[in-house]
Amino acid sequence: MERCAGELLDDDSDNGLLWQLLAISQQRTGKEALHALQQAARRLPGDSVAQLNLANAWARAGRLEDAEASYGAALTLRPDFAEAHANLAELQLEQGRFEQAVASLRRAVALKPEFAEAHMALAGALRSIGHLDAAASGYRRVLELQPEFAPAHVELATVLRLQRRGPDAERSCRRALEIDPKSSAALAVLAELRADAGQFTQAEELYRRIIASDENALDSWAALTRLRRMSDVDAEWLATAERLLAAPRPARRELPLRYAIGKYFDDVGDFDRAFEHYRRANALSVQSGPPHDRALLSRAVDLIIRTQDRDWIARKQAAGHLSARPVFIVGMLRSGTTLAEQILASHPQVFGAGELTFFGVKAAAVFAHAAVAGCDLDFSEADLRGLAEGYIDLLQGLSADAARVINKFPTNFLFVGLIGALLPRARIIHMQRDPRDTCLSIYFQQFEPVNTHANDLHDLAHYYGEYQRLMRHWSATLSNDTLLHVPYEGLVQDPEAWSRRMLEFIGLEWDARCLDFHRSERSVVTASRWQVRQGISKSSVGRWRRYEKHLGPLAALRRES
Repeated sequence: MERCAGELLDDDSDNGLLWQLLAISQQRTGKEALHALQQAARRLPGDSVAQLNLANAWARAGRLEDAEASYGAALTLRPDFAEAHANLAELQLEQGRFEQAVASLRRAVALKPEFAEAHMALAGALRSIGHLDAAASGYRRVLELQPEFAPAHVELATVLRLQRRGPDAERSCRRALEIDPKSSAALAVLAELRADAGQFTQAEELYRRIIASDENALDSWAALTRLRRMSDVDAEWLATAERLLAAPRPARRELPLRYAIGKYFDDVGDFDRAFEHYRRANALSVQSGPPHDRALLSRAVDLIIRTQDRDWIARKQAAGHLSARPVFIVGMLRSGTTLAEQILASHPQVFGAGELTFFGVKAAAVFAHAAVAGCDLDFSEADLRGLAEGYIDLLQGLSADAARVINKFPTNFLFVGLIGALLPRARIIHMQRDPRDTCLSIYFQQFEPVNTHANDLHDLAHYYGEYQRLMRHWSATLSNDTLLHVPYEGLVQDPEAWSRRMLEFIGLEWDARCLDFHRSERSVVTASRWQVRQGISKSSVGRWRRYEKHLGPLAALRRES
C-alpha cells in the first residue's frame, strides 16, 4: 500500500487523502509517519481527524508544544471531538497539568459517555490529585462499560486500598486475577495489602512471584527495599538493580528503582552513594512532574493568615458541628504523623481513619482560586454547614461507634482555621520534627507528583518556611485546648508521657495498649508502615547529620518551640 500511495502522490502531491493513506501504510509497518501526517494536515486544513492524527504524532515524537497546537486546531474545527479532548488530556498529564487534564477528560466523557478509555484516564488523574471517591466511581463506570477489563479492577483495588478498604481491594484483585491469571499488577496490589497489614514476608513472596515471571519488573524489584532494612547480604539485589538501571528507560520507569537503590545504600551506611541516587531520583521527578510554584504557595499562606483570624473563626463557628469525635494529626510529611496515629488508634475507643483528603478535595479549589485571583476566601454559612455535616457523615460511615476518629492527613495544616470554624470541638495534634530530618526524609521518598515541593532542596526549604509561618499563625489564633504541639523527638524519647498527654488532650483515659501500638493488626497505608511495626526507635533522630555536607539550603532550617 505504501508503494501505491507513493506512486499516486507522484502524480497528485496536493491530495491530502493520499498523504493520509501513505501515513496509515507507514504506521502499519512500524515506520515514522510524521512527514506524511504534516502534509495531510496542511492540505486538509478543515479536517479535524487530520489535525488529531498529526497531534498524536507530535506527541509520540515528544514535540509537546506542536502537539498541543494541533490538538487545539482539531478542537477549533470540532469542539465536540471527544477523542481530541482525551488525547489532549494525555499530554497535559505528561506535563503534570492535572487539573487541566481532569477538565479535558470530563469534557470527553460528557460528550461520549461510553468512552471507557477516557473514564479510565479521568479516574487515574483524579487519583493523582487525591480525589479518591471520584476516582473509585470512575473505575466503576469503566467496569460498567467493560466488566472483563482486568486493569480497571486493579486500579479500583489500588484506590480502595488507599481508602483503607482492604477486603474490598482484595476482592477487586481476585476478580482481576480471574480474568487475567498472569496480572502482575494485581499481584503487586495484593503484595501492598499484605505489607499494609504487617505481613512483610508474604508481601515479599508475592513480589518474588512477579519477578520470577518478569525479570524486568522494576517496580517489584524496588518494592522489596520497602519491606525490611537492607544489609550487605543483599548485594545480589543491588547488582541486579544496577544492571536494570543500565538499560535506557523513561524517567518514570527509572524513578522507583533509583529511590530503592538510595535506600539500600542508606541502610548499609554508605551515605554519599545513597545521596547520589536520591539526587538523581529527585531530578527525574522534577523532569517528569509539574513545576512547584513558590510564589503561589506564599500568596495562599498570606491569604489564609489575612482572612482566617480569631474573629473569623469565632463568627463562622455558628454554622459548625459540635461533635467531639473528630481528631486531626497535622504537620509536614514524614514528621511522625503515622506514629502518633498508630499509638492513639491502639486505644479501644479510637478509630484511625488514615489520610482522609476531605478538606483538600472540598476546599482546596476555593483556596487556589482566591490565591490566584487575589480575592478573599469566600465560604457562605450554607457552604460551611454542608462541609461540617459532610465530614461528620464521612466519619460515621467509617466508624459508627468510636468515641474519636483520627484523620492524619498531614497537609490539613493548611485547613486548620477552616477545621476550627467547622468543628469547634475537634482536637488538632501538630507533629513537629527537626526540619532537617523532616525534609531529608521527604526527599528520600517517592511521592505523588501533586507534592511538587518534594523533589528540590530549595523548594523544600521554602515550603517548610511557609508551613512554619502558617503554624505560628494557628498557634496564636487557636486555644491550647484545640491545638497541641507534639515533638517527634520527645515522643520517641518518652513515649508513655507523650502518649498520655495526647490521650488527655483528646479527652480519653489512659490505656496501656497504646504502648504496644506496633503489635496492632490495623492496616498502615503510608511509607512508614514498616517502621511503625518495629516499635519505638530513636535511630531516625538526628539522621540529618549523616548527610550534613549535602544539606544545602536545609542546613539553616530550625524548628520553632
